[in-house]
Amino acid sequence: MKVLHLDTNHSLLIEQFAELGFENHQDYTSTKEEVEKKIHDYDGIIIRSRFTIDRQFLEKATNLKFIGRVGAGLENIDIEYAKYKEVFLASAPEGNRNAVGEHTLGMLLSLMNHMGRADRQVRKGKWKREQNRGVELDGKTVGIIGYGNMGKSFAKKLRGFDVEVICYDIIGGVGDENARQVGIMEFQQRSDVVSLHVPQTEQTMGMINSEFIGKFHKPFWLLNTARGKCVVTDDLVEALKSGKVLGAGLDVLEYEKKSFENMFAQKPKAFKYLRKAKNVLLTPHVAGWTVESKEKLAQTIVDKVKARFS
Repeated sequence: MKVLHLDTNHSLLIEQFAELGFENHQDYTSTKEEVEKKIHDYDGIIIRSRFTIDRQFLEKATNLKFIGRVGAGLENIDIEYAKYKEVFLASAPEGNRNAVGEHTLGMLLSLMNHMGRADRQVRKGKWKREQNRGVELDGKTVGIIGYGNMGKSFAKKLRGFDVEVICYDIIGGVGDENARQVGIMEFQQRSDVVSLHVPQTEQTMGMINSEFIGKFHKPFWLLNTARGKCVVTDDLVEALKSGKVLGAGLDVLEYEKKSFENMFAQKPKAFKYLRKAKNVLLTPHVAGWTVESKEKLAQTIVDKVKARFS
């Protein structure tokens, strides 16, 4: 099979595909339109998020048998049409779930203990101990929205803390020894921390909005290492100003480009607030972006394609 690699990834992808007898071609610079002109020659595509694999693209990929998405989500692929065309879709949430779990925990502890602010102050010669008095995680209830690979990984990381972990998911029966599944009313009543681990779908886009936030019985910390468009940033800013949200750890932003590779062109007013807020921690969509996950993501794709086609 001929495979077109559209994004740079760990070298093991090309090496192990070659061992399987696949013919590897690499094109990391051509435009989507240029790739469309030659995609009919290929049996497989390996992509991260350089551009969207839409219906038009898939119609021109007449010999396509599989798409390997080296990442967790498939929102940059027209899933329904790919299935109609009988194209095998392989994503790799197993490859970076541990990285996401660790990053989420790190953000939470940093927020609750003002580590980012304290670091900046000490670098400027300021020694403000009382202003940076932290809050302990011990005894809190951590609520996880979306209890798949990423949510389960975060829950596992919390096992060493004396916390209650609850989860909410549209799929029933996903709770385990690390998190008790509850209904949305109990979730909003009990949570001190809310961590988002859902895919980007029509159901999840904009789900964290003023109405949703307003139903929580207690002020809470919000963590988002999932997808930026799941949170309405304007509503989050209002909740931060009112104290309804105590602090936010955001690895993803509503304004990100679809490729996830570049900063958004415009900087909306709400983002300007987040940049200056002392109780907000921002990272550039790197929760699943570790040295180890780069290899594990690639290996996961190889294993899934190998199991299907060899």
